[in-house]
Amino acid sequence: MAELVFFSGTMDCGKSTLALQMHHNHAARGRDGVLFTRQDRAGDSTISSRLGLVHGAHEVRDETDFWDEVVARRTHGRRVDYLICDEAQFYTAQQVDQLARAVDELGVDVFAFGISTDFRTRLFPGSARLVELADRVETLQVRALCWCGARATHNARTVGGVMVVEGAQVVVGDVGADAAADEVGYEVLCRRHHVQRMTAATAHAASPSAQTLAEPAAMLPLDA
Repeated sequence: MAELVFFSGTMDCGKSTLALQMHHNHAARGRDGVLFTRQDRAGDSTISSRLGLVHGAHEVRDETDFWDEVVARRTHGRRVDYLICDEAQFYTAQQVDQLARAVDELGVDVFAFGISTDFRTRLFPGSARLVELADRVETLQVRALCWCGARATHNARTVGGVMVVEGAQVVVGDVGADAAADEVGYEVLCRRHHVQRMTAATAHAASPSAQTLAEPAAMLPLDA
């Protein structure tokens, strides 16, 4: 039976790497697949991994209809056994419905990869619909780390290293880039430091006493 599987995790946890590895594995067994992406940081029509892997893909637009994409290829003689859908958080809810229909009625496996929540900890529409419809939701096992060493669970948007909590939901940037004062970047944080809005840059700039209090090992019980 074909499946709709959503592979989810924070930024910098290897989603695009897994997407390309999965495509390689299936293609090596003679299966025919089509790769899609949307707003990859490397540019249009590209799936790129921070490990340096790059592969061409079809750019998803607002008008893209996945049902039509599969039917058109099959009409012209392609099997289309599976779809690799990277940056799926940027897809519309209607496009996720189309993917689910392709799974159920055309027998196409769909492997979608994306982050669940934005820099405000709100679900992206595409991710929300994938959680609602997917046969399986898989959390990637490669853990991204906060600057403090704890597991990173939240995505933070920064401007010049300072976390911001307002703005458009979608602004393309990279993780770990040395952004100029007016450039948008992203950083993965644990929940505690996301709530405190403490990025690596602001922690480094803090006084020694403030930075010590931010470290989990330095927290004392109230009666100490």
